[in-house]
Amino acid sequence: MLKLSYCRYFLNFKETAITSRSSMNEKETFFIKIFDDQNPEIFGIGECPLFRGLSAEDTPNYEAVLRDFCKKASSGCKDVYPPNSSITFGYESAFCDLLNRKNNTFPSQDIHIPINGLIWMGDKQTMYRRICDKLDAGFRCIKLKIGGIDFEEEISLLEYIRTRFSVSDLELRLDANGAFSPDNALARLSRLAKYGIHSIEQPIKQHQWADMQQIIKQSPIPIALDEELIGTWDNKSRESLLDSLNPHYIILKPALCGGFNSADKWIAEAEKRNIGWWATSALESNVGLAAITLWLASHKTSMPQGLGTGALYTNNFPSPLSVIRDEIVYHNALPPVTPSLKWLDV
Repeated sequence: MLKLSYCRYFLNFKETAITSRSSMNEKETFFIKIFDDQNPEIFGIGECPLFRGLSAEDTPNYEAVLRDFCKKASSGCKDVYPPNSSITFGYESAFCDLLNRKNNTFPSQDIHIPINGLIWMGDKQTMYRRICDKLDAGFRCIKLKIGGIDFEEEISLLEYIRTRFSVSDLELRLDANGAFSPDNALARLSRLAKYGIHSIEQPIKQHQWADMQQIIKQSPIPIALDEELIGTWDNKSRESLLDSLNPHYIILKPALCGGFNSADKWIAEAEKRNIGWWATSALESNVGLAAITLWLASHKTSMPQGLGTGALYTNNFPSPLSVIRDEIVYHNALPPVTPSLKWLDV
């Protein structure tokens, strides 16, 4: 019989991570382990990357819900599929990892996926240094988180980038994390548009559909929806959101939008409507990041994805992943991520 156990873990940032919502020095996460009690040496590990302040399941009893799920699943109960987004993501990842280890069905060759270079918020000098580092490393698609410092300073940063690299040389993506207001969003988007912006994620906070609808219609920059997708679990709600807002792109964080099966359904509905998409990680450890990389490989997309956060932490785990220039590479000859953790029996 399959058994489940779990573990709570804190990832420590090398530098304070700042968005327009908050700043973080550590990131709480959880892991699930699945194994057969008759052969416990073969197991699968998945990550449940709860995102405090953003995940739909961010409740005081999250760990109790996870523990209860593991307990019921270990006792053989049916219909106990995890009710929460990040738990679903962790369970799906752990089960796939178990099958891969059991049947030795990991990739037969290295996987290469193009990624954007992520520039975290900071003061102007810090962001300037980070931009230079990414450009020197060979990135040709950069994503800047904006809305955390003075808007005029952010404009000057974009102006600096465009003096060095043209639109044809460098793709610029922006992520506002809902930092603009419905009143100033279009004016700010008009100013940003002169710098040849590929797209901007979530210019205003989610759940303001009437305002977002008008912004998407009138914006000179293509709009990508990110946080707007969180908490939308069923297909009818997915269809309603896409039909009502009709964004240019959607951004899929599998850990926040219901797991891989749910993300696949988002992709299917988006492609029916000629809406573009790409996926991003949600500050997972290398456990979750490896799972997303393997999932993306099945979609064979050439658009730069938002992966590569593993280097942010001082206490991440060895993995078959590396970033080479502007690609994340899954090295098939290296062992899967196997963190040494203190598992809690349920």
